[in-house]
Amino acid sequence: MQYQLKLQQLVTYSRCRIYRNFIRTLAEDTNIRLNGDSYLFYFMLLCSLANFRTSYMQVDGISYTIAPGEWMIASRDMMKLFRKKTMKSTVEIFDRLSDKNLISYIISHKGHYIKFSINNWSKFNTVVEANAPCTKDDGFFFFPYRLVSEFIGSGKCSEMDIILDLWLNTIYNDSCIPGSDVGPVVYIRNGSRSPLIGYDELGKRWGISKSTAGRIMRKLEESGYIKMVAFQGKYGTAIYLCNYLSTMFQISDIKIDKEEVAMALNIRVNIPEEEEIMEETEVMDAEKAMALACQNGENEVSEAQICVSNHFCCVPKSHLVHLVRKAAKALYLQGIACGTCAHARYYLSPLSQDCKSKTVNAELLIRCTESENYYRFAFTAIPEDDNEEREVV
Repeated sequence: MQYQLKLQQLVTYSRCRIYRNFIRTLAEDTNIRLNGDSYLFYFMLLCSLANFRTSYMQVDGISYTIAPGEWMIASRDMMKLFRKKTMKSTVEIFDRLSDKNLISYIISHKGHYIKFSINNWSKFNTVVEANAPCTKDDGFFFFPYRLVSEFIGSGKCSEMDIILDLWLNTIYNDSCIPGSDVGPVVYIRNGSRSPLIGYDELGKRWGISKSTAGRIMRKLEESGYIKMVAFQGKYGTAIYLCNYLSTMFQISDIKIDKEEVAMALNIRVNIPEEEEIMEETEVMDAEKAMALACQNGENEVSEAQICVSNHFCCVPKSHLVHLVRKAAKALYLQGIACGTCAHARYYLSPLSQDCKSKTVNAELLIRCTESENYYRFAFTAIPEDDNEEREVV
């Protein structure tokens, strides 16, 4: 007996790139609270201040050598960054991080300055031996993923800790994680490869109640940090980060569309009642539909542009027309302009059909009436039961 063997390497990255100016901008947002005791944000703030090459600092006529992974800062500036009113509460944070063996520090000049060092800095960050001034808001540092779990599991997370946890667990354009090709999606590394999650699971992870987790997530969405895409029934919610691509890769951020996410995650598209579909498409030819769409700021394929074969015996034509429209919108968001073009025609013909389950396997042909351009796609629509339900975020 012969076998064909296929091997695919699965890579788990041990660290995440974090830009210094992102942490500093986050610290300046006083709308995000710090009332937690996991201390993830405080440690990452210190990492954003640490040197990546040796520099020198003069304080009261005394010269200090600041090595990679170290920094020296005025106590009043540190209190301001930590949002603490007293030096005692600021030192308590340093003590907590020191007890975890993450940093070491000394207080000098009668308590007016703090010099700290990030332990094991060189293990995750390249140490530059050149001596030069260090700009605090430029560049990036690497943060180990193993520390994320240690911080998040050590106590109640603040709103700032939650933002960083989401950020550190974001995946973009990874073939192993469905939905990551649509945009930067949050995937809590639990081995499921599914980014869908509920408030109850998030609350347990962050050491807070389910209702508090929901309130914080809605606040972060209103503040423009995240975009939540919720699905009814057994599915849950996909969480996408806003401004992630512009921060991490200096490219334009992507607008997240629910229908495109549903297709990427193989989640069903809800079909309106047939009467509602008839009301939408009634007395509309292609030109009128496109004109109305342009007035509303939305370009949607009209019913006159869609040709559905009569050989679909188990699925109503109105349902198939609605699904083709959703597919056209998703294709447009992926860069195929035919999804909003009045000259495009959509032809749907069956390849096979399971009448018991009403599964549709079809070919979708998109042809331009003004040129010879065309696209062909495999089109699959699988109906699902609502018997098994999952909490919706």
